[in-house]
Amino acid sequence: MLNWYLQSGNDSDVVYSTRIRLARNINGFKFVNRYTKKDAINIIQLMENNIISLGYGLKLIRLNDLDNITKLSLVEKHLISPEFAYNKSETGAIIINDDENICIMVNEEDHIRLQIFATGLELENALNLAIEIDKKLEELIPYSYNNKYGFLTSCPTNVGTGLRASVMVHLPALSKTGNIRKVLEVVNSFDMNIRGIYGEGSNSQADIYQISNKQSLGISEEDVIKNLKIITDKVIEQERLARKILTKNGIELEDKVYRAYGVLVNSKKLSSKECNILLSDVKLGVDLGIIKELNDSKIKKIETYTKPANLQKYIGQTLDVYNRDIKRAEVIKEIISQ
Repeated sequence: MLNWYLQSGNDSDVVYSTRIRLARNINGFKFVNRYTKKDAINIIQLMENNIISLGYGLKLIRLNDLDNITKLSLVEKHLISPEFAYNKSETGAIIINDDENICIMVNEEDHIRLQIFATGLELENALNLAIEIDKKLEELIPYSYNNKYGFLTSCPTNVGTGLRASVMVHLPALSKTGNIRKVLEVVNSFDMNIRGIYGEGSNSQADIYQISNKQSLGISEEDVIKNLKIITDKVIEQERLARKILTKNGIELEDKVYRAYGVLVNSKKLSSKECNILLSDVKLGVDLGIIKELNDSKIKKIETYTKPANLQKYIGQTLDVYNRDIKRAEVIKEIISQ
């Protein structure tokens, strides 16, 4: 079975992926910003002792048992945060299944960051799985909880449900028609965050944005999901309208996406940044049915296996930047010919 990030899903012409994240802390331990290294080790051991009872084919891996390329590959798949990968090697761990749609970060900003991933727009199903796992975990490990405020977290913005729901969206037509800023402002005005591809503090890359809820206190998980879905549906609608506007000048759009396709498939070397920019236009062309030489499955493979660390994992070699750029072009041709 394909990993979730290689599959197609609902509204996947606009929505890349869905993530549900629940922040939890363990009663009896200080928060991560105040605890000791011994506390961190004890928390990891406590989690390891209980994951068999959880099921789901989960296994615990300590970060210091992973090489840097593997850690970066997890970041590129959006399974762990860059800060966690680079700064928590001695105190962090992940609990993950083979499909990689379940990934729990241990000792990131909170003791437990339970994450569920899905391709396309799958907010309700992802939340249901997260709640199911969360309830099983709570029976095994005592959470820090307050009857008035809800789940207690290291950052006040996560207190309450501890839920951060997010969707990754591809908005090339809104960018090309000059309407992207207006849409971003509207999303922000509805008490939602819209950020770059790697979340808080990151910039948009290749017209990809992450939309997530701001509020976690005084609102139910179901209402968070309902509100985010309403906003996401509106963004999808606006992006598709913008695509219709672009198709009115058909030859210009066809020229744009086929030029990107031509460079993508015929280059002898490609940087990661240039590859992402070209892929944005090529994906738009594929989603609109203009480019027929590719399909969604191959686009997802190219997106995944051309990122620096995942490229090296894919070919089984460690390469410098120059040789990665050469191998990236070769891998694109290989995937297209499959």
